Amino acid sequence: MSSIGDFAKGVAAYQCGDYATTLREWKALAEQADARAQSNLGAMYEKGLGVPQDFETAVKWYTLAAEKGNARAQKNLGVMYDNGRGVPQDDKTAVKWYTLAAEKGNVYAQYNLGWRHEKGHGVPQDDKTAAKWYTLAAEKGNARAQSKLGAMYEKGLGVPQEFKTAAKWYTLAAEQGIARAQVFLGVIYQKGQGVLQDDTTAVKWYSLAAKQGDADAQNNLGTMYDEGRGVLQDYVRAHMWFNIASTSGNNKNASNNRDIVSKRMTPSQLEKAQDLARECIAKNYKVF
Repeated sequence: MSSIGDFAKGVAAYQCGDYATTLREWKALAEQADARAQSNLGAMYEKGLGVPQDFETAVKWYTLAAEKGNARAQKNLGVMYDNGRGVPQDDKTAVKWYTLAAEKGNVYAQYNLGWRHEKGHGVPQDDKTAAKWYTLAAEKGNARAQSKLGAMYEKGLGVPQEFKTAAKWYTLAAEQGIARAQVFLGVIYQKGQGVLQDDTTAVKWYSLAAKQGDADAQNNLGTMYDEGRGVLQDYVRAHMWFNIASTSGNNKNASNNRDIVSKRMTPSQLEKAQDLARECIAKNYKVF
């Protein structure tokens, strides 16, 4: 069996980091038109595992497997055309391969098609089709698709506007650590849209996103401390988060909020807030 390639032996070698054995087993099978081996061999050339990284050779093997209907190879080939790796960048061809993979249930391809239809990138802009692909990926647990689908239900894009359903999908994405979903979920709880209004829960989600460096969450968290919503009123913490948000990309909103709250603070409070902001950034938000 080994003389003509053993797929399982290649898998075992791959898991042990023995790429030479993996390459030998899978290449023998790939040359006999085994689609799984061709797809995996493409990945080895794409990543430079056991061979010099070679995008053109990766495309060659992905194409052979994709033409046999291998969904993973179709998705990977879509990525190569999407990014112009080993082939000229070509949105139309990328969409072709993503679609074939997505129709076979490939989650990454489904998410990618959702994004492309939402943005009108390489396909006509179509919120309804975007929502369709996001839904398929979200139902399989894809966190980014869940977050995107939450936004579509919140705004009524391609689906009926339903805050309760938006909260459902945001929650699933937020629990997987998607910062933007955490921010949007915080807003929903702060406003009581589709959920019971709850400032404490809003602060919880803002805090998680803020500690990932999300400027909007940092600004919103500053507002909660400034107004004493869901937390004890604390101008020092409010100033700290506004200050951090202003340097993270939240433009003039955070800067204006920081300047406003600073007028209600003593010089010693201002000094403490600035020290905390520096410490918070230095420690990558780990202790705040």
